[in-house]
Amino acid sequence: MTKLKPNFKKEALIQVVIWAIFFSIFFLQIYLNTGKLPIPFLGFLMVGIITFYINYLILVPQFLLKKKQVLYFLSIIVLIVLAVVFTEFILPKPALMEHMPKPENLPPPDGFDTSGPKPKIREFRFGFPLFFNLILIVIGTAIKMYLEWEKNIKLQQEIESQKSNAELHFLKNQLSPHFLFNSLNSIYSLTSKKSNDAPEAVITLSELMRYMLYQADNEFVLLRDELEYVQNYLKLQRLRIANNKDVIINIRGDVDRQKIRPLLLIPFIENAFKYGTDFKGNTLVHIEIQVKGDVLDFKCINLIGNRKQDPKNSGIGLQNTKERLQLLYPNKHTLLIDEDSSQFIVTLNLNLTV
Repeated sequence: MTKLKPNFKKEALIQVVIWAIFFSIFFLQIYLNTGKLPIPFLGFLMVGIITFYINYLILVPQFLLKKKQVLYFLSIIVLIVLAVVFTEFILPKPALMEHMPKPENLPPPDGFDTSGPKPKIREFRFGFPLFFNLILIVIGTAIKMYLEWEKNIKLQQEIESQKSNAELHFLKNQLSPHFLFNSLNSIYSLTSKKSNDAPEAVITLSELMRYMLYQADNEFVLLRDELEYVQNYLKLQRLRIANNKDVIINIRGDVDRQKIRPLLLIPFIENAFKYGTDFKGNTLVHIEIQVKGDVLDFKCINLIGNRKQDPKNSGIGLQNTKERLQLLYPNKHTLLIDEDSSQFIVTLNLNLTV
């Protein structure tokens, strides 16, 4: 059996509830006035139901939702006239009308002078069926417009979600070659010096690439796996740096149960190594990561070296990460980037709650 769409089920439920309330009120009113439920009144209700669904299924979708307001209101007038004519001249008159007191037979209000001639009060014959069908049209139009508004909201949210996913995919694809390019530069530096650490660097790079290929494509990764990836990256960097005593990482807190979006921290660290060496060859990169519950505090400090930035190619990783944070952790992160005469400092507070 085909599963009903959620919108269809909600629409059906709304109509069932409204009709149940509507019928209960009217039948109760008839019973209180007549002491019975007259059969002719069912015909009167059927005309109202037909009027409701002609407006609900045809006039609103074909005219009002397509911004043909003039045609819609003209159609409503014709529909109401036909409903009233059919009710008054073709169907038997409901017993409800026969038992309602005539206006001229109502007792005068207290203090009203009855000595003079009585004013002639003419009953508007079509008032009740006109009001009845008009109410049904207003209710039907309100329901249809509400459901259409809700559908448009969901459609807009879906479009925004697809747009965000496409942007994230694009940003992640940019990060991967950017990372590989920097890592290969590190290994090239080792091989050019004929360093004995070159084989270990290749193995470490293979571990990094394995993570990127098999885990970084997931929507979330375990925080401990992401931090292990960061530590492997630092290991690779230490191998290529002669003076690495100031390359330090401290990780505190329980990191076994949380999840995080992949490749979120590494661009800050890449940037630190890229520009963290001064003209004497000294490198300073300090990374502090503290996890308290579902909150991660990340701080990365690097020395501002003498390397010139390429305005066309520098900062890709940082900019991408800023955009990813906005898309993936809206209102759940605080990112501060400070720079003084000697140091570049990145501070990130991140709520990891999914």
